[in-house]
Amino acid sequence: MTELLQTYWPMLVAALVVGIVIAWYVFSASRKTRVTGTSKDVLDEGAAPAQRNKALIDAAPAATPMAPADGVPPTTPAAEPVPAKAAAPASGGDELTRIKGLGPKLAGTLRDMGVTSFAQIAAWDDAEIDRVDAQLGRFQGRIRRDDWVGQAKLLASGDEAGFTGKYGNTR
Repeated sequence: MTELLQTYWPMLVAALVVGIVIAWYVFSASRKTRVTGTSKDVLDEGAAPAQRNKALIDAAPAATPMAPADGVPPTTPAAEPVPAKAAAPASGGDELTRIKGLGPKLAGTLRDMGVTSFAQIAAWDDAEIDRVDAQLGRFQGRIRRDDWVGQAKLLASGDEAGFTGKYGNTR
């Protein structure tokens, strides 16, 4: 063994030096953070607005109530707030909130899209479900998961017993 060390000691020293250099590089040199990008943060001075907010920035302002021409606000008493469940359906439409999984917010969204009756929902095919579902935002998937079309078919036909038997009472 001693003869081996005497013969190959230069190689052993070189291997030890190479090992130390590699260990230094792995443990020390790679821990330094280097900033190499030139992109600006949204909060930096003069930076462009974030792309995800671009639609909000470019959108028209929300409608605000018009003030009277004389500048004096009307003195009519404030109306009592009506609970969302007790609200009557909009002009000739059905009470869409009777469908399980379809609350007041979704009912308002559907009304904004022109859907006001159970018969309209009952007539949806897969393409129409996909089109409407894409506009429901965080409520996507509810139409199929809660079987709105099946519920709407029973409600549109007036089959209260069948609806209650399959989906329960929603009143």
